[in-house]
Amino acid sequence: MLNIKVFSCLLIHVDTQCLSKNSFDSNLGSGVKVGFQNVTADQAKTAVIAYEPIWAIGTGKTATTEQAQEVCAGIRTCIAEVYDDATAEAIRIQYGGSVNAATAADLFAQADIDGGLVGGASLKADFGKIVNYK
Repeated sequence: MLNIKVFSCLLIHVDTQCLSKNSFDSNLGSGVKVGFQNVTADQAKTAVIAYEPIWAIGTGKTATTEQAQEVCAGIRTCIAEVYDDATAEAIRIQYGGSVNAATAADLFAQADIDGGLVGGASLKADFGKIVNYK
């Protein structure tokens, strides 16, 4: 028997200045819905979704905690629309925009951010601060 987990990585190209009013836009919502086509609710409950703004990849720029939370909450709401609230709560949503030791604790304290997708910061001496952020 195969134990397949759904992993979806959502990339969105949003200019930093445009990420203040409504970060979760219809394009991202469409991406979530398309990504979960033909996926049962039971399969979806084991999914991990990583949200990483394209402008943050390799730039050292991190969304504010409010911006990251807004988008991750939008993803969770979209999953609830496709399935139900229980499925949306079961899915792990990770934020991956230049997470580092200085930003991890605040980001991971947000209600809809369940962890981080850590890139270059995983190679730094203070990576343990990200892993042990609590």
